Amino acid sequence: MVQPDEERPAFLRKDGHVAIITMNRPHAMNAVNAAMSIALQEAVDEFLADPELRVGILTGAGKAFCAGADLKEVAAKRSLIGPDQRERGFGGIMKQLLDKPLIAAVNGYALGGGTEFVLACDLAVMSDAATLGLPEVRHGIIAAGGGLLRMSRRVPLAIALEAVMTGAPIAPEEALRWGLVNRVVPADQVLDTAIELAGKIARNAPLAVQASKRVLYQAAAMSDWEAESWKLSDDAAKAIMRTADAKEGPRSFAEKRKPKWEGR
Repeated sequence: MVQPDEERPAFLRKDGHVAIITMNRPHAMNAVNAAMSIALQEAVDEFLADPELRVGILTGAGKAFCAGADLKEVAAKRSLIGPDQRERGFGGIMKQLLDKPLIAAVNGYALGGGTEFVLACDLAVMSDAATLGLPEVRHGIIAAGGGLLRMSRRVPLAIALEAVMTGAPIAPEEALRWGLVNRVVPADQVLDTAIELAGKIARNAPLAVQASKRVLYQAAAMSDWEAESWKLSDDAAKAIMRTADAKEGPRSFAEKRKPKWEGR
């Protein structure tokens, strides 16, 4: 029997071409345990498998986005991920580049693993009352869920070093100034703003959006003067030009109508 959404530790609902994925342990500030990690991966896989869903939003139920690892589970020496999630990391997104865009709607507290979820997303909308940060060093550990790998790619190295070595919280205005998030809005506008941003993306040709995302990430570590970089871009362009959507785009423009994307 399918559980009602309020009983699931994570669930997906559809809003047109947008998937809204909610971490749903509000009593624990959406801290990650194995059950939530597994449910979250199932929701992500549902999003990826549905051709009608073009953009995803990750958010939290209640007043928190995600408080990171459930320390009660850690203290009890229980795993925070399912037995088959080691290759993908918790939530099924930490170690896998998703084809489709994913936006973090940071509705509240997001420290440790919560910030690592934000960093694993492509874009982020943050509440002006929320907080980010990687405080792991204050507890004798490190941000091993991707925080150390991704922080310096999002902000200047000196800022990343300060963030991870002090463990200090990052206020919304700092997060926006350094490019950790794309928008900072009042708490009651976070999800609506994320949906609006997702809608702007979803109106575009889905395969072209996915190819653009893939090339940007792969090229980030390369010089734009290297032959390998241009091969990456040229190969993606050739593949896209063979799609039905690439033909529909110019045709709809010439016929002065909205394009009808097929995702093929």
